[in-house]
Amino acid sequence: RGKDEKYKVWMPKLRMAKEYKDKRKSTDDVERNIFKFKKGSEEKSKKMEKEEKVFRETFMYQKEIRVLARATAERSVPSRRHADLPLTAGEQLDVIDAAQPHAVICRNAQGRYGYVLVEHLNFR
Repeated sequence: RGKDEKYKVWMPKLRMAKEYKDKRKSTDDVERNIFKFKKGSEEKSKKMEKEEKVFRETFMYQKEIRVLARATAERSVPSRRHADLPLTAGEQLDVIDAAQPHAVICRNAQGRYGYVLVEHLNFR
């Protein structure tokens, strides 16, 4: 025996259960998917900024965009004008401004803005 082998400490080799290895692999996959999600959210935020810019130009809206309330669309309504927001039943909307007594400016989940009649909304 050499000098190095004399002082070497023997340690048992720990074995991992196969189920644990599979779980660890799946968590690694999830972490990789998180990075893909970030890329998509960046694209979505750029799209939202573009929609906001179009909204400000179309409606000549100079105030800060704040959500006053949340509302749900009661029924599907197609848009008749460029300034109207098309609705689908059950869609969640952010109310931005009450510009007229019978219509409000809303934003949908895709970031589009437009007028919506109050009679089509459910405030709860």
